[in-house]
Amino acid sequence: MIEAATVQLEKLMAHHDANANRQTLSLFEENPDRFQTFSAQCGELLFDYSKCNISPETLQLLFELAEAANVSEKRAALFAGAAINTTENRAVQHMALRNMSGAPVIIDGKDVMPDVLAVRQAMARFAEAVRSGDIAGQGGKFTDIVNIGIGGSDLGPVMATAALGPFHDGPKTHFVSNIDGADILEVLKVVNPATTLFIVASKTFTTQETMTNANTARQWLVDALGEEAVVNQFAALSTALDKTSAFGIADDRAFGFWDWVGGRYSIWSAIGLSLMIAIGAKRFDEFLGGAHAVDQHFQNTPDSVNVPLLMALVGIWHRNVCGYDTHAVLPYDQYLHRFPAYLQQLDMESNGKRIDLDGAKVSHETGPIVWGEPGTNGQHAFYQLIHQGTSVIPADFLIAAEAAEHVGDHHEKLAANAFAQTEALMVGKDEQQARSELADKGLSEADIDKLAPHKVFPGNRPTCTFLYPKLTSFVLGQLVALYEHKVFVQGAIWDINSYDQWGVELGKELAGELLPVVKGEQEPTGRNGSTVGLVNAFHAMRK
Repeated sequence: MIEAATVQLEKLMAHHDANANRQTLSLFEENPDRFQTFSAQCGELLFDYSKCNISPETLQLLFELAEAANVSEKRAALFAGAAINTTENRAVQHMALRNMSGAPVIIDGKDVMPDVLAVRQAMARFAEAVRSGDIAGQGGKFTDIVNIGIGGSDLGPVMATAALGPFHDGPKTHFVSNIDGADILEVLKVVNPATTLFIVASKTFTTQETMTNANTARQWLVDALGEEAVVNQFAALSTALDKTSAFGIADDRAFGFWDWVGGRYSIWSAIGLSLMIAIGAKRFDEFLGGAHAVDQHFQNTPDSVNVPLLMALVGIWHRNVCGYDTHAVLPYDQYLHRFPAYLQQLDMESNGKRIDLDGAKVSHETGPIVWGEPGTNGQHAFYQLIHQGTSVIPADFLIAAEAAEHVGDHHEKLAANAFAQTEALMVGKDEQQARSELADKGLSEADIDKLAPHKVFPGNRPTCTFLYPKLTSFVLGQLVALYEHKVFVQGAIWDINSYDQWGVELGKELAGELLPVVKGEQEPTGRNGSTVGLVNAFHAMRK
């Protein structure tokens, strides 16, 4: 964190200490219009952060922190195509993939939009031909699509395809990511080789998990239909045309993207092909349009109502000032059941860093642990800890005003639960109220003394709520882009590189070294005692 930002953070911490006993509920009593003041709109999407323990003075100090950290200048560099991924000397321009304005996007002196639009149009032609049956398998029109990828080549398409389930009118879509053979075998059990299209998503076409699964799928298809089926029933999301061609995939079925597109930001690119086939090119464009609207909002909206900036600053307050380690994402929308997992990668792979842009160890906390589950399921699992545990866990709640698919009064009950949980987490229940309720039930004074402490809820636990009209392609695009830009702002304040992921590499390297040992082709010499013991036990159990 640069020196000016560090000074500002110290002011925030002093402000926090001076208000250590402040109750969020009291802020509503001081300002009857608090909800209006501490909420903001991004299009039709409402972001409410009024239940966080943030006063006008807190917010002003947070804005001053953003200014001290040069967030505006860094945002301008991001959108200008500067190489802000400094360790790999790359621009970060996934926003170009959803640029719907017709304006040029310049990277290294070149307008990249003609190439972006060419790939997008090629994707649309292919997707619509698959959906119509003009491109078919040996058994006729494709009934199933199997996307094989991992990380950003899986989490984005999985999340978005599930989220937009009500709009599926194309082939059934399946996803394979884990190198565990069970993942692909369970899919191959339920699809017909003659009517299944495989999409292999790997920029380099060398990712171990992806290529292992792709080769298993290829062999399965060849065993069933012969070698000639490969060219008809495989496509690739890759720029390594030599490798895709060697695999048997025609060049016109290989859709590329660029090194300025990070894996966890690639759903907007060719990596979104499986989603496009599921919902159609028009709705995919609406998905891009939602994200583009957020890009415009982030660049042009004043700080006081700039939703990604506010999301980031609230998160900084919780992580760096209040000292909260985790952040829960709790969608009260079953179609968003993979959204928390998607955000885990987006946030934790981006900002899980301990070294700043100058190569020095950071002196402050960076990315929080992100986790969550959908809807009322969580209430019957981990909400006990959120309400009464020793850790304070800030949480985002997401709820639509209108259900994607309406059944009776299900949605009204769902919304009531969402609103009730955020209220309960803020308000809590003191011992006097607990004792009074127990007395009303006729309990003796001795029983009240025994039970009352267990009925106390501390409250003052922060939540933010996203309310949107209905989960559409456009709204989903907005939600994803809002969190992307939140991550950017927090990385800018922490002065870290949010766009590399060197932490992924070490385990992969060691796995490559250990594979011949695990296969029994080499002895585990020179390794630590635990690894040697585990490998030997592994071999013993297989005999």
